[in-house]
Amino acid sequence: MMTSKLVLSDEDLKRLVKSDNADDRAVAAHKICRVMERQVVSEAEREAAHEIIRLMAHDAAELVRRALSVTMRTSELLPHDVAMKLAQDVVSVAVPVLHYSPVFSDDDLRAVIEAGNPARQIAIAKRDTLSEVVTGALATHGVEEAVVIACANDNARFDEGGFGRVMDRFGESEIMQSVLVHRQALPVTVTEKLVHLVSGALREQLVARHAVTPETAARISEAVQERATLDMAGRTPNAHDPKTLARHLVDFGRMTPSLMLRALVRGQMTFFEYALAELSGVPHERTWLMIHDAGSLGLLAIYDRAGLPGGMFATFKAAVETYHDLKAEQGHLDPIRLQERLIERFLTQTPTASREDIAYLMERLDFDHKGHSWANLPKGEAEAKSEFEAA
Repeated sequence: MMTSKLVLSDEDLKRLVKSDNADDRAVAAHKICRVMERQVVSEAEREAAHEIIRLMAHDAAELVRRALSVTMRTSELLPHDVAMKLAQDVVSVAVPVLHYSPVFSDDDLRAVIEAGNPARQIAIAKRDTLSEVVTGALATHGVEEAVVIACANDNARFDEGGFGRVMDRFGESEIMQSVLVHRQALPVTVTEKLVHLVSGALREQLVARHAVTPETAARISEAVQERATLDMAGRTPNAHDPKTLARHLVDFGRMTPSLMLRALVRGQMTFFEYALAELSGVPHERTWLMIHDAGSLGLLAIYDRAGLPGGMFATFKAAVETYHDLKAEQGHLDPIRLQERLIERFLTQTPTASREDIAYLMERLDFDHKGHSWANLPKGEAEAKSEFEAA
């Protein structure tokens, strides 16, 4: 039956085949599997080992089949047909191979997930690495615990559609939100959705726990969401995709003049360009020319086509011109310096600007970002700001 290289004793084989005691057969199964894993080398030995493994897989005793599953869970010697049989066995037998076995294909794992057994789904979710095929099946069919486990594993690869289904099914779950926040990278559209959900929770807390009117809470929540969205767009390596983010925000009705102004005064010009392009339906290349090479009339034309408020055009125009001035002077942009210059321009060089425009701009400059505040402004600018507030 087996070559001498496998050093399996006749007694071991007799116990496996003939013993009426399930415990004895399980012990023999464990020993035989360990020996085969260490000793099988030739093709003939592999075929003989497969025969014995299939014999164990058909044993009536769950204890024997579990011994097989546990001992061979990481072995490439386990035949594919046996692995599939064990995966459909009782949970105690199925879980070890589903968690570890390298012989399953992505399609095998997807089929098991789609069958819907939670324990099997969780076992698959715990595998060290998961392909987009497997995570997509989990996102669509998996129970929440399985999906949370997969999302917590940065070696589990999700495509954007998979993440979208996760958000659709479990986006309101605080556990899921926490897990997603702590992933190393997320698609920009998923991050923006997540920011939106967290902002909603913040609004509820402000209204419920503090003496804040719903209107004030909504305004604060909007500001938090906008800042977080732009922070994500500017800092997350794999999420820095301004075109995708702009399209997503437009599609979901969240591309507001306020958000665009925040981006512009923080020096995120590329995002501003794509925002105008998406709102206006004009290709980005042409939008770029209208913003940067066609003067005020070009900016006004693309601004109007985007449907932005006419009364805010002077604010946007000043921000774009200040951006150009700093680029010409320095060749690069410091967001804090850009904000300082924009404030200085509005308070000292734009006498025709309305108080409403100036107040709106100040609200959205986030000048306390990274510890900077009005108190740190140069003296002339701080005094101008104080005079404006006192007026």
